[in-house]
Amino acid sequence: MKILRLDELIARGQVAGKRVFIRADLNVPQDDAGHITEDTRIRASVPCIRMALDAGAAVMVTSHLGRPTEGEFKPEDSLAPVAKRLGELLGRDVPLRADWVDGVDVQPGEVVLLENCRLNKGEKKNNEALAKKMAALCDIFVHDAFGTAHRAEASTYGIAQFAPVACAGPLLAAEIDAITKALANPKRPLVAIVAGSKVSTKLTILQSLASKVDGLIVGGGIANTFLLAEGRPIGKSLAEADLVNDAKTVIATMKARGAEVPIPVDVVTAKTFAADAPATIKAAADVADDDLILDIGPKTAALLADKLKAAGTIVWNGPVGVFEFDAFAQGTETIARAIAASDAFSIAGGGDTLAAIAKYGIDKDVGYISTGGGAFLEVLEGKTLPAFEILAKRAQG
Repeated sequence: MKILRLDELIARGQVAGKRVFIRADLNVPQDDAGHITEDTRIRASVPCIRMALDAGAAVMVTSHLGRPTEGEFKPEDSLAPVAKRLGELLGRDVPLRADWVDGVDVQPGEVVLLENCRLNKGEKKNNEALAKKMAALCDIFVHDAFGTAHRAEASTYGIAQFAPVACAGPLLAAEIDAITKALANPKRPLVAIVAGSKVSTKLTILQSLASKVDGLIVGGGIANTFLLAEGRPIGKSLAEADLVNDAKTVIATMKARGAEVPIPVDVVTAKTFAADAPATIKAAADVADDDLILDIGPKTAALLADKLKAAGTIVWNGPVGVFEFDAFAQGTETIARAIAASDAFSIAGGGDTLAAIAKYGIDKDVGYISTGGGAFLEVLEGKTLPAFEILAKRAQG
């Protein structure tokens, strides 16, 4: 995908003295007192901001935070805590500007944070008048928020249409490169792990990947639906019986291509869904009517680990068991460590996946960790994200 990148503009000396508007993803979790509890997204936005400042630009940064009502400011919707943390990370004051749509005073070498963009009326529906006003604030628009790349909003799509120049920041560019490497030009075998509680939330992803991957590992409640499709007992486990035929179709599509969906041969069960519930390992064929399947068994985990270690490319979305409970975490840990040990290029995304990566301390051993949950899933579905589409269109002139 051909897009213009901020570092290209800097290399050509086209950023010094210019007004640069960066759409970042600073949507961080906060506690009830408004304190930021996890600042990964803020830290991830710093390289782009520094890059523009070091190039001599006048820098404006904005982001959404939470789900505010457009046109109705509430203190809890403010980016004030983000401005404070961003200032600490940049080692300089980052003033917060409210009511910024009609004009922003910022000089070359300065950076300001523009208040929560979702407070602007027309943001979510990509109002053209709002987008044009935003575009008039800048000489260069930089999209660096992959987490919002699947949404066509005024601050993500409309401004890119109307700004004099529109480009990708380093974070968005890295996502595009990683996704292209994993899905468009993968080193084979390409193995995908798609896990989660429901097939329905990831059915289109499974269908899309079934035509691309060499191995499709299913886990969590999704695996239970696939066990049902194969005529295996699942007791009272979470599953979607009405989607059994869809699961059968995915298996058949894979088989017709000489690919496979490995079905668990053993599982870890409990009688109740609780952290202290006694865990029992049993063959997949021996699941009792009152059993809950909460993890894959050690034999299955070992078989899957071997496939991952032999892969050329791995796409990982979702833990394969209830890894939050230690008794049912072994399957996910085995998968995580196999990915870490594999020579394959790996790309991982999704909130629970990132939590598993953090729990097992393998972040340095995963090829690329995606920062966007919904956007990552839409890419796996085979969709072209609006942000990619408009940047590619602008790159063509």
